[in-house]
Amino acid sequence: MSFISKTMSAVAAGGIALSALTGMSMSSALAKDIVIKMAAPDWGPTRLMQDMATKQYKAKSGNNVTLEIDFIPWPSFYERVAASLSSGEKKYQMVVSDSQWLGAFIEGGHFAKLNTYIDADPELQALMKDLHPALIKAYSTYPTGADAYYGFPQMPDSYPTWYRKDLFCNAKEQAAYKAKYSRTLPCTYDDWKDVDWKDWKNIGSFFVRAKGEALGDGVAENDFYGTAYQAGKGYDFSSCQINSFIWQWGGDIWDEKNEPTGQAEGVVNSPSNVEAFQAYLDILPNSPPIWKTGQMDIFAVQDQFMQGNVAAVIDWAGLADPVLDASKSKVHDKVAFALNPGKRRADGSINRVAQIGGQPFVLTTWNDDEVMKEALDIVKWFLSTPVQKQFVEGGFLSGLQSVMAWDGHDAARPWNRAHREVIGELKDFWRIPEFFELLTQQQQEFDKAITGQISAKEALDNIAEFQQSLLEDAGRIK
Repeated sequence: MSFISKTMSAVAAGGIALSALTGMSMSSALAKDIVIKMAAPDWGPTRLMQDMATKQYKAKSGNNVTLEIDFIPWPSFYERVAASLSSGEKKYQMVVSDSQWLGAFIEGGHFAKLNTYIDADPELQALMKDLHPALIKAYSTYPTGADAYYGFPQMPDSYPTWYRKDLFCNAKEQAAYKAKYSRTLPCTYDDWKDVDWKDWKNIGSFFVRAKGEALGDGVAENDFYGTAYQAGKGYDFSSCQINSFIWQWGGDIWDEKNEPTGQAEGVVNSPSNVEAFQAYLDILPNSPPIWKTGQMDIFAVQDQFMQGNVAAVIDWAGLADPVLDASKSKVHDKVAFALNPGKRRADGSINRVAQIGGQPFVLTTWNDDEVMKEALDIVKWFLSTPVQKQFVEGGFLSGLQSVMAWDGHDAARPWNRAHREVIGELKDFWRIPEFFELLTQQQQEFDKAITGQISAKEALDNIAEFQQSLLEDAGRIK
């Protein structure tokens, strides 16, 4: 090659390199730093989402997009979010919202309707088709079941039975239970499929032991109790469990789908609801005595089980992962999981209709188009199949039907099978703007009955009267 040719080639190569560098510089200069701030409860599912986003998420747009979660303790979560949204500070671009908040914050103008974004995006359309219908109904639509979409599942949840397999599978305990009740003490997952509330009550009574009494292959180190479930005065803790009894007994809470003709009085305090609530109350004496104080919330139930004080509990799957941690749980190597109990039907099958748990995440109305696009891209990333499988392997649950059908789903955690099998039977609270007033008064009345101040019927009569008046004043009952 001649000197001139070599020189021209070098200049050309340098020009290409310079052009590439200039292009990179321009691209870098055009990239924006965008922070998507999300309010969320402080617990495992949101902590894992933050960790995954920090380590893995790269925006497709080329912008430097960061998901920054504001972790808020559960006891003050609603009040903190409500205060921020109503103040007009526009602090959050996304919010993890309990499903019952949707009506209040949508009608308040805070949560964005997503139909136009879904209609324009094939990826979001495919995502919606893969979500379990029960979660779309509970987490996405408002009014319930309408074709108006607002949210996506951040952490779907249900409550399985957590039980001590070292006790339930113990030969001496099995023989003693069989002799007393002429029923098999459930040991395997399949055994638990035939457990109704009568069995649960008997199991609870059977395993109540005083300190020093025989328990399994040893003795009880402290007073020991049979069963536990939610009976807390705070937030929605007792209501979640009591609603399940009500639905299984064939009753109902006030249902907004029936407005304006559906009444609270005669429905909320119906004979079947009174019977269901009394059945719930009759089982509580088999629980650790914290139930008498109104403090047996979901965290107390978790703690009592992890401390080795109770044979079986019903609690959210979202709280189960620490039970397997040897550094936190005395029963980490003794625990198994199964379906929640239910009411036996005339044909012998078990009705397990229960309260849905978990939360959707939503986008706020003040986001501009660019922020909305970046936030929806985070949604698509988090709800992509590979990321959801990681989330499940991290101890939590997915709303994608394809992930629930994945071969590794049930093996990832021992409660996953129960969640997958019960999710289609889950129902939700009311989600109207008046929900907080309804819930607060209901929790107070339930607690009076739980702590023995009034009867089940008196509590439900008081709740029905209050709800009738409130909903009439709101124009929801005529």
